[in-house]
Amino acid sequence: MKLFDLSGRSALVTGSTKGIGRGIADALTACGAKVLFNARKPTDDLPDGAPFLAADLLQPQAPQDLVARAFETAPETDILVCNAGSFFDVPFLEMDTERYDNTMNLNVRAPYFLVQAFARQLAERQRSGAVVIVGSTNGYAAEFKSTAYDTSKGALVMMVKTLALNLAQQRIRVNGLAPGLIKTPLTGWIETNHAQREHYEKTIPLGRIGDIEDCGGAAAFLVSGAAAYVTGHVLVVDGGITAGQISAAD
Repeated sequence: MKLFDLSGRSALVTGSTKGIGRGIADALTACGAKVLFNARKPTDDLPDGAPFLAADLLQPQAPQDLVARAFETAPETDILVCNAGSFFDVPFLEMDTERYDNTMNLNVRAPYFLVQAFARQLAERQRSGAVVIVGSTNGYAAEFKSTAYDTSKGALVMMVKTLALNLAQQRIRVNGLAPGLIKTPLTGWIETNHAQREHYEKTIPLGRIGDIEDCGGAAAFLVSGAAAYVTGHVLVVDGGITAGQISAAD
């Protein structure tokens, strides 16, 4: 039995044209899955022939419409990775309802209704499936000037647990990823701020900042047969940064 073989399976991965989502999409493809890519706008930087489904997940009906189009494109779809999300924060005393709502709508509401629509499609087909919801270590440890984002990522930790519980009888496994500091377009400033990068590399127990491939491998495990008895779990991918406390100075 090839535990990590995803041949014959199809996956919808939201926010998958760059960053962590792209790392996950590429990993699933490498394991044999057909991946349906998603972002707000098309891009030329996709594998040849890869299906692309545009959607703005800030819009209320977008999750349901996206999932419907995914099953029209690939009726055998049985993997969903809810990766799309973003950061809209300003200092807490400057936060307004528009920024807060955008944070919650994209980071929390969208994955909730993506999973609902996905589960309904599988129920109609009497088929099992696997879901990965991408959160953050910010769901466990707060960060300065990140109040709305931290709140949204904390919500995803419980979302993984409650959806896993409610979809277990339908044979849909729901797990999460909580990446730490990963090299993505959103963290591009790390490459130019050498002092900050050296600080992070010294602080992270494994001694390096994560790559998108680190998240891709973890997601591939969670949706594969190797994790057939795993549901309701959030896998932290952070090089060990949340495993300890503040270290003493050298």
